[in-house]
Amino acid sequence: MTHTTDNIARTTGETGTKFATIATFVALPTIFFWFGAMKFTAYEAEAINGLIANSPFISFLLGIFSAQGISNLIGSIEILIGLLLAARFVAPRFAQIGGYMAAATFVLTSSFFLTTPGVFEPSVGGLGISVLPGQFLLKDIGLFALSLIAAADAARAAQAN
Repeated sequence: MTHTTDNIARTTGETGTKFATIATFVALPTIFFWFGAMKFTAYEAEAINGLIANSPFISFLLGIFSAQGISNLIGSIEILIGLLLAARFVAPRFAQIGGYMAAATFVLTSSFFLTTPGVFEPSVGGLGISVLPGQFLLKDIGLFALSLIAAADAARAAQAN
């Protein structure tokens, strides 16, 4: 490669990285704000009740709170995570914490993949999973990875400040 080609590749890569960073810190907070706000509705509280009831990690909450109370608690945490992530360009250390919290939520929701009835669809064969809840939960693996990328990026930005 020539020196000019190297410079173009480096500039293109830097531009792509900047765009990806902005996209990450717009997309993740949007997801957390939207999902968090929905948790305050009866519709969402009812929809997540089965996930919670079958989780060995959080089913105990059903003995403490109502389904709506648990949903409100989860929604509050999700909105907090969205706020922390959205702080990336003004307070990257907060976004780093938000990235790790986001990753933790996706570890929890990914565990639902193994504990919720109806995830696997035997009629499809070997790796068949249902649309709901199977495919809905499967996306959390990707969001977990994106959360770790966000946390790492925010950590780099915090160190640079």
